[in-house]
Amino acid sequence: MSGHNKWSKIKNRKAVTDAQKSKIFTKVVRLLTVEAKKAHGDVTAPGLATAIAKAREANMPGDNIDRAVKKASSDPATMDTIIYEAYGPGGCAIVIEALTDNRNKAAQEVKHILSLNGTELAGMGAATWAFEKTHDGFIPKTTVALSDEDGAKLGDLIEALEENDEVQNVYTNAE
Repeated sequence: MSGHNKWSKIKNRKAVTDAQKSKIFTKVVRLLTVEAKKAHGDVTAPGLATAIAKAREANMPGDNIDRAVKKASSDPATMDTIIYEAYGPGGCAIVIEALTDNRNKAAQEVKHILSLNGTELAGMGAATWAFEKTHDGFIPKTTVALSDEDGAKLGDLIEALEENDEVQNVYTNAE
């Protein structure tokens, strides 16, 4: 009866939590990289200080934070913030913020996820009119009521988008 001892149960639970931490840490490191490049490694810069605070909220070790900042300030590659817009189930507007060093790859991955869920990218400004841009992100100006079925589809779509390493935030105007 292999696989039924206490150690294998602990090992399996640890693997699941480690995978979740890894996804969060990857997104935080991308944010740290962008802010460190903008601030040229100055940790007192407001944007980088905010990114470090987010990393600490995610319980990221200090060594990892320092390593990410040092690597970003010495690495010549650039990370771009891209905003994609789409309309989801029930006609709700979706704004997707991505952070990537390869725009083409990110666009294709987002398009693929949207197509698997029965939607597609919209043109620039097609969905952002329904949101107000603040320093915390996008806040919906108007909301759209969804049926239970559309709400479940939207939940699946948002979950699939957030599983992508390059997608930082997903905003929607659904109630």
